[in-house]
Amino acid sequence: MPELVWEGKYGPDGRRVAPLRVALPFQTVETVNESAQERQQSLDLFGSGRDPAWRNRLIWGDKKYVLPALLDEFAGNVDLIYIDPPFGTGQDFSRSVRVEDTEFEKAPSVIEMKAYRDTWGSGLDSYLQWFWTMAGNLNDLLTTTGSAYVHVDPNVSHYVKPLLDEVFGREHFRTEIIWKRSTAHSDVKQGRRQFGGIHDVLLFYTKGDEWTWNPEHSAYDDDYVDTKYRYVEAETGRLYRLDNLTGPGGASKGNPSYEVMGVIRFWRYSREKMEALIAEGRIVQTKPGGVPQYKRYLDEMAGVPIQDMWTDLMPVNSMAVERLGYPTQKPEALLERIISISSNEGDLVLDCVCGSGTTAVVAEKLRRRWIAGDLGRFAVHTTRKRLLSVPEVRPFVVQNLGKYERQLWQMAEFGESAAARTAAYRDFILELYSARPIHGYTWLHGLKQGRMVHVGTVDAPVTVGDVKQIAVEFRKAVGKGADSPSTRSVDVLGWDFAFEVNEVARQDAAKAGIDMRFIRIPREVLDKRAVDQGDIHFFELAALAVDTQRTNRRVTLTLTEFIIPLDDVPEDVQRAVSKWPQWIDYWAVDWDNHGDTFHNEWQTYRSRKNPNLELSTSYEYEEPGEYTVVVKVIDILGNDTTKTLSVTVPGRAR
Repeated sequence: MPELVWEGKYGPDGRRVAPLRVALPFQTVETVNESAQERQQSLDLFGSGRDPAWRNRLIWGDKKYVLPALLDEFAGNVDLIYIDPPFGTGQDFSRSVRVEDTEFEKAPSVIEMKAYRDTWGSGLDSYLQWFWTMAGNLNDLLTTTGSAYVHVDPNVSHYVKPLLDEVFGREHFRTEIIWKRSTAHSDVKQGRRQFGGIHDVLLFYTKGDEWTWNPEHSAYDDDYVDTKYRYVEAETGRLYRLDNLTGPGGASKGNPSYEVMGVIRFWRYSREKMEALIAEGRIVQTKPGGVPQYKRYLDEMAGVPIQDMWTDLMPVNSMAVERLGYPTQKPEALLERIISISSNEGDLVLDCVCGSGTTAVVAEKLRRRWIAGDLGRFAVHTTRKRLLSVPEVRPFVVQNLGKYERQLWQMAEFGESAAARTAAYRDFILELYSARPIHGYTWLHGLKQGRMVHVGTVDAPVTVGDVKQIAVEFRKAVGKGADSPSTRSVDVLGWDFAFEVNEVARQDAAKAGIDMRFIRIPREVLDKRAVDQGDIHFFELAALAVDTQRTNRRVTLTLTEFIIPLDDVPEDVQRAVSKWPQWIDYWAVDWDNHGDTFHNEWQTYRSRKNPNLELSTSYEYEEPGEYTVVVKVIDILGNDTTKTLSVTVPGRAR
């Protein structure tokens, strides 16, 4: 079989380069829309050693790590895969974000730009290597009766096709589907001397020789109906056509011969069946002595089986109700057709580049199980919001690879020795932060413009306890030589922060006379290309104020202020925001957090239909006690901020 070869497919030794296959465990960072009863049931099942109830999964992470991590649990268990990966270098990954009545373009994050656009860094070779690795993992995830739809455009489809033939097997290629994604446009008029490009390609493969298939049909066109269904039943007004009743092949095919309405022929049906059809009025003799014919009603026909050219599914235009501002957003009708035809209720559907979340939303509506993932934080947030708009959406979890992905990166970058690896990692982060390393301290690692700097570890969030240790060591460092701070201030850098850090720890530090800022280490540092090109930016955490009121067992929360550091905000957005609630896109509450993961038990969010945001919510507790309440806010740029509150609920008065 001819083979498509590209640079990077084979190593210097002539052997095929194996894809990365490190099985990292997922971390659940949020459980969405789970009731208190469902939450307790899951805890009880887990505690008894039984598998908790299935939860659909929304995963934030790079698929080069996510797909191998899924293999450990789901190899051979995915029923349907749909992917709509980036097609080429010219794609625009920005998306529209609305602030009240103003809409602006949100540029993709650095990690998105590097992962997507630099996929083409070495041209077609690097794109095919990236695609090859992904396709191999996807094939291993498919069940024996599973199907895969790969959505590409004509610029790359002829390269992707032989690659997929090799991965899935050429004999398992089923169809090339043409989807008309836009109306005619003026490419030729612009002097480009080419045909207008108005279609995408979907390459349809199966894992084996048997696959799930629920055929769909489209309506007959008017010309066909006018030509074929020329008769109208007087009593009912139903359209019908007349079909032949004679049995092809006569006696040689076993067809019976008898008389019907004075005509002897070999017939398709037995005498008993024919008599029943006559009684139903389904047999028509158009003239005396004419051969009886079968009356076939138009409204009983399924229609025309769906062919491989789809021109009836409109793209998401600027006026579409489902439009979310993603330039590559696909219509729900497209995914509804694919999922309905190639899976059954309860089957597992996977989309590892989910973008605006169309696959997950349609799978949820059709009662399929689903796993959706994306590299972009904003894409994951958009998908979560969109899922919450689905009536009776089932609980789902938001996951990432978190510390495990960072641990793998740290070991690969800085070596096996724990002590040397930790020191090299800290120096690397300090250099990116433009800070000078200092030594002789446990909790203080650098100095920048007179401010001390702490670098959090890759495998644990920064906690209030950490901040107390930083403050104690800071007091000892004041006035101690060249490495002492010139201001009473510390920048605390971390990958993750415990829920209460930004509020409680900041207040504790202020009481000690220390100006403390909490700054997130961006995920972009894991991407060497982003580091090499200097595209690393550190941003301070936002601050959230929440008022708590209690009446008996009813607790009411009201957001009173949300302050977002403006370094990360484009100037046009800053000008559009006139009051602080406009920064908030979504907020949610966990009314009884147990220190495990955030459980989204109530939420409100902006949408095109409802741009207003509630700022208060109430909850009535059934039992007295001490409760930990966690509030999570997602701003208009997709970043999250949390605040932890303590609530005391008294017993009922007697």
